[in-house]
Amino acid sequence: MNSRVTMGLAGLFLVGAIIAGYWGLTLSRQPVPEPVAQPVVVTNTPTAQAPAPVDDPTRQPVVVLLHDVAPFVQITAADVALEKLRTAPVGSLTRLDQAIGRTPWRALTAGSWLNAESFEAGSPLARMIRPNERALAVAVDDVINAGGQLAPGDYVDVLLFLRMDSNNLQPSAQLVVPALRVLGVGEQLGLTNDGQPSNPALSNDEKLKQNQMRAAARTVLLAVPEQLLSRLMLAAQAGVLRLAVRSADEQRLAQYWAGASDSSNNLAAANRELIQFSQLAMTAPPKPVTTPGAVAPRKAGVEVIRGNELTQQTP
Repeated sequence: MNSRVTMGLAGLFLVGAIIAGYWGLTLSRQPVPEPVAQPVVVTNTPTAQAPAPVDDPTRQPVVVLLHDVAPFVQITAADVALEKLRTAPVGSLTRLDQAIGRTPWRALTAGSWLNAESFEAGSPLARMIRPNERALAVAVDDVINAGGQLAPGDYVDVLLFLRMDSNNLQPSAQLVVPALRVLGVGEQLGLTNDGQPSNPALSNDEKLKQNQMRAAARTVLLAVPEQLLSRLMLAAQAGVLRLAVRSADEQRLAQYWAGASDSSNNLAAANRELIQFSQLAMTAPPKPVTTPGAVAPRKAGVEVIRGNELTQQTP
């Protein structure tokens, strides 16, 4: 009896152990619950405000263009802005109301500062010459162009070479106009009268391209005094021109034809040194005038022609 009870209890315990083991295995396979994220409370802590910018008294306001403006188009408030520069250009506008509503006569590029001349008529070339000068283009080649080394701002003497022909018995060379200022070579222009670049918005690549094209330029712009304009035109048609570059150390060149006290002396010297060839005036040598029925006097000597000189020699 006792053995049966013992075996029954053992079987009961075995069944309980099996149930307990299965229950523990089932519980161990259940997913672990994800931790619940705790809400983060953000507290607004007072931060120190950035200090307001302090105007630098050494900088001055200048009106600058933000966009390109075409000719005869009115400037709006969206086209201009104020920039503080340590050194303001002379004559530059300092307030936006000085530019808004005004209409330029020529194209204005973005990034350029505005002044009163920005709204005046005239191209950059017209603002490069003085009131008593004219801009004249001269055809050149590699030889006339001083080997392609001419640059805006140089001063040159214009020389004329005349070949021998029926009107000119011997070849000759002479100085036609001295000390002419070079305004431009090809498409490259120099400075305007106020010392500003004629094309201030050119990029470095565009400037490099212009310098490369300058050597192959076929025209040179010269600032010619008004009194000598027709002389240079006649010289260009009479013979071959050469441009002789003058030294930059001649400080008087900047005022050579600028109405200085000695400009009239320079003009007189140029007229005195010019040899009056018939080709330069594009006319034939004058013939003696005789009246009808008059008997021309017999010449006792022989005419000898040397260049533009006519002399009588007795045999």
